[in-house]
Amino acid sequence: MRAQQGDRIIIRGKTVESSDRHGEIIEVRGPDGGPPYTVRFDDGHESVVYPGGDFIVERPEHQS
Repeated sequence: MRAQQGDRIIIRGKTVESSDRHGEIIEVRGPDGGPPYTVRFDDGHESVVYPGGDFIVERPEHQS
């Protein structure tokens, strides 16, 4: 997986009761765009994230 600072992420909820989490990658810590990523979630929480199968990266259109 490759990402850039400013990319948006979605982490899919794992159960019916849990909702998806959305955030922005504010730091790429791995080499060549690889994980881990520091993410600021839309609720303001920041965390270091290692992506799994439930992780989607969306690149803003202006960052082609």
